[in-house]
Amino acid sequence: MRVAVLGTGSVGRAIATRLVQLGHEVAMGSRSADGEALGEWLAAAGEGAKGGSFADAAAASELVFNCTAGVASLDALQAAGADNLTGKTLVDVANPLDFSAGFPPTLSVCNDDSLAEQIQAAFPETRVVKALNTVNNTVMVDPGRVRGDHTIFVCGDDEAAKAQVRALLEAFGWPPESITDLGDLTGARATEMYVALWVRLYGTLETADFNIAIAR
Repeated sequence: MRVAVLGTGSVGRAIATRLVQLGHEVAMGSRSADGEALGEWLAAAGEGAKGGSFADAAAASELVFNCTAGVASLDALQAAGADNLTGKTLVDVANPLDFSAGFPPTLSVCNDDSLAEQIQAAFPETRVVKALNTVNNTVMVDPGRVRGDHTIFVCGDDEAAKAQVRALLEAFGWPPESITDLGDLTGARATEMYVALWVRLYGTLETADFNIAIAR
C-alpha cells in the first residue's frame, strides 16, 4: 500500500520506518522537501522510502498518517491539500499539546471538541480515524515493549476506515483483543485528554514503556 506519513518527528519516523519494514511504499512529508530530518530518515529507511513536501506525500498515497504537532496539524493538512486527502483514510496520531507555557503542557482543544473532530470538519471528504495517540511512539509500533495485555484505542465515523486501521495495528503487533473501538470520532476527546495523565505517569515512572489495560 502507498502510505503518506506527515511529520518528521520521532512519531512520524517510528511509524514510517515500521511501515517500510512491513513492505509498504512510504512517502514521508515535511514542510520542507529538503529538510534535514527528512534526509536523515531517507538515508536510514532504505528501499520503499520516499520523501517530499506534505502535498507530495499526500498526493501519492492511498492512506495518510498525521504525525505532525497537534497545534500545527490543521495548517500542515491544509498544506497537504484537501484534494490530496479526499476519499482517503487519515489516521490521526497527533495530540493537541500546547507547550507555550512550558512543561507540563496544556491541551489546545478539550472537553467538547477534539483535534480529530476539527480535522474531520476541515476535511469532510476524508475518513478520519483516531488511533495510537495514547502510547509512546516506540510502543505504537512494538507493543511487546510493554509486558502483559494492554489496550490501544480507535474511533471514527467510518467503519470501513476503522477496519483498515485495525488491520494496520495488528500488523504492528497489536493483538485483535487489545484493540478497543470507542465508537464515533467524539471518542477522540477522551483519548486526547488522557494524554495529560500519560505525561504525569511518564514523569513518575521515568520510562515511556508503559500503557493501560482494561480490567473487568
